[in-house]
Amino acid sequence: MKWSAADRSQVADPKAYLTRIVSNVALERLRSTRHKRETYVGPWLPEPILTGGDASEAAVDAESVSMAMLVVLETLSPLERAVFVLKEVFDFSHAEIAEAVERSEVAVRQAAHRAREHVRARRPRFTADRSRQREVTERFFTAATGGDVNALMELLSPDVTLWTDGGGKVRQAMRPVVGASTVAAWFAAIGTVTYQGVEPADMNAELVEINGGPGVVFSGPDRVIATVTFDFDADGRIAAIHNVANPDKLQAITDGVAHDIGTR
Repeated sequence: MKWSAADRSQVADPKAYLTRIVSNVALERLRSTRHKRETYVGPWLPEPILTGGDASEAAVDAESVSMAMLVVLETLSPLERAVFVLKEVFDFSHAEIAEAVERSEVAVRQAAHRAREHVRARRPRFTADRSRQREVTERFFTAATGGDVNALMELLSPDVTLWTDGGGKVRQAMRPVVGASTVAAWFAAIGTVTYQGVEPADMNAELVEINGGPGVVFSGPDRVIATVTFDFDADGRIAAIHNVANPDKLQAITDGVAHDIGTR
């Protein structure tokens, strides 16, 4: 809308102008959501999106939208996050970023350095082969829907952590669930108990690509109920599970629009 209302004769560089608009809107949104998160019920996770394209040939693009990376980015300040994304994902120069976020180039360089160090220290240390990720996800899917605790235990790292985001709208764990046996029991129960008012016989589970990696969408007769995505350790075992069940965060999955991350 701002672009449509702009006097184009006064816009010397459309790319810079549009980047500044989007960056400012994003910064305002980040500052607003940070305040809301202080009163959020239970763990907070980013909204999942369906993705497509040949992500195997665009590993950087896939990682930039992965649930693990988005969780790390949420720990940055709004300015650091904006600078990191513009530099590391879109390859903008420090001068271009300075103009977009309306800061000095020196300040942008400092923010970029802090953000890189922060992300490097907290991002997942291992990236399992994508074919291995897919294989483990398919085995997890089969074991979970079949209630096979032993098969689930084989796929989980001993200190696996399950993060569940219900946002106070649906019943979920209020704290991270840690340990292979506990997490395995949690998922093995999926096929035996009523979940969010949906009977096991009416529950549908589907393997899809979510945030650049394999994931699972659970649905009832009339709505998407939850998504599950995974982080993997060096041996290809599941090290972390992100379970989003807050209905406010499932609209993009419900809409069914897949975002192509195969090319920038």
